[in-house]
Amino acid sequence: MMMQQLERRGICVLLTAAVAVGGCATVNPRPDYDRMAAEVAAATGRSFGYRPDDERAAQERVQELFRGGLTVDEAAEVCLLNNRRLQAALYDVGAARADVVQAGLLSNPTLSFGLRFPDAGGLANFEAALVQNLADLWQIPVRKRAAERVLDRTILQVAREVSIAMFDTKTAYYRAKQADRKREIAAESVQIAQQVLDLALARQQAGAGGEVDVNLARSEVQDAELALRSTALEAFEARSTLCTLLSLKIAPDSLELTDALPEPPAWTVPDETLLVLAADHRLDIQAAVRAADAAWVQIRLEKLKLFPTLELGVSFQRDERRAPEGRNILADSLRASLDAGEPKVDIAPQEKSGGQDTILGPTIGMELPIFNQNQGGIARAQFEHEQSRKLLENLVVQVSQEVRLATARARTAWSNAGYYRAQVLPLRGTSLELARTAYQAGRTPLLNVLEAQRALLTARAGYADSLQASAAALVELEKATGQPLPRILEAAPGTDQNEAKNESKDNSR
Repeated sequence: MMMQQLERRGICVLLTAAVAVGGCATVNPRPDYDRMAAEVAAATGRSFGYRPDDERAAQERVQELFRGGLTVDEAAEVCLLNNRRLQAALYDVGAARADVVQAGLLSNPTLSFGLRFPDAGGLANFEAALVQNLADLWQIPVRKRAAERVLDRTILQVAREVSIAMFDTKTAYYRAKQADRKREIAAESVQIAQQVLDLALARQQAGAGGEVDVNLARSEVQDAELALRSTALEAFEARSTLCTLLSLKIAPDSLELTDALPEPPAWTVPDETLLVLAADHRLDIQAAVRAADAAWVQIRLEKLKLFPTLELGVSFQRDERRAPEGRNILADSLRASLDAGEPKVDIAPQEKSGGQDTILGPTIGMELPIFNQNQGGIARAQFEHEQSRKLLENLVVQVSQEVRLATARARTAWSNAGYYRAQVLPLRGTSLELARTAYQAGRTPLLNVLEAQRALLTARAGYADSLQASAAALVELEKATGQPLPRILEAAPGTDQNEAKNESKDNSR
């Protein structure tokens, strides 16, 4: 009886301890969300304020940002607060934290019972065992380390995705402003074409012009009106793309954008400086490094699985109590019931063989790695580690080319914008005025006026394109280096940083 009580108490204590340990493990991804937001701030210079448990504050801030129209900076903040795809990606961080918690948990103990009934009747043999796998003691630290590496990689990957979405929002904003500017140019071209038509009609009424000139001028007005319709559609499409990045359901043409296309900056940054910044701060490179680390830890974990189980426990057994030979338990029980006046089972004592009829003692068991030594798991982990190293090397090459290409595009866009402003636009404007004056005086045909008009409008559209390309080039530099523009300027040798910062602020207005 004493042994049975001890056994019951031991089982209760082990079960209580297991429940207590498991109950202490909770999943709290909030600190990981904060880590991810810090990475976003380092890469973009902007705070990622969205949290799944505080959506009301995010929506209130979004409504506040829309008052009075959106600047490019405000559009970037709306993306960080309201983009549903980014909000969904945030749950990858929570899932990775859950994997870390799960990796640190002990496997559940095994509690087993057994009953064996004697063929001649009597009290059954009873067995109970409580077993715990001790292999967790050396597997959990490595398993948890691998899960933490995956969590680090996930945080960096999500942060990179968030920063890319913010940069894409700024680019989409500038494209929408470019489309607005082209629509304005197209409206101006309608007015200019109408002025040429009025001039042709005046010369016709004065007897100095013919029907051919009038028809040519009228055709130019029609082409300008068709171009205006096309540019209106392009502006709608550009705003629709921006609304998608901002996760807005409103009509795209109702979106008010207050910033103008910025003028190109006057500073440049050496390629070597940008390459160093990208190598040190690109989040996808850091995520690839964490992936390689996680693959290396996984190799160690797979090797530890050579002995996947080592079970230690306690076992209790009580022997059966058989009925004596020739004994009719049913008849004896019926007789005992009649004598007692109530149902009663009469079972004779178990046949004694000497000693105690209960046994309590430890048990140990382990899986012998005779046939399965986890060769495939170890080999797979090694292949995945080598793959992660090659992917990291490929990413470094890719990033270096992205930086060089972004730098080349930026310099070309800034040069083109300056050339349009200083050379092309003044010449085309002067040519149109001279052609109009000459046509009005009868010294040149109408075709020359129309050609000068087309050249001016093409130059204006080209200048709008160069301004958009110039603004987008700044965003591409930020995206390629993984750093916001002020930090790029801080790292640039020989750059007047205060002047460049003021210039960038003026350009963003």
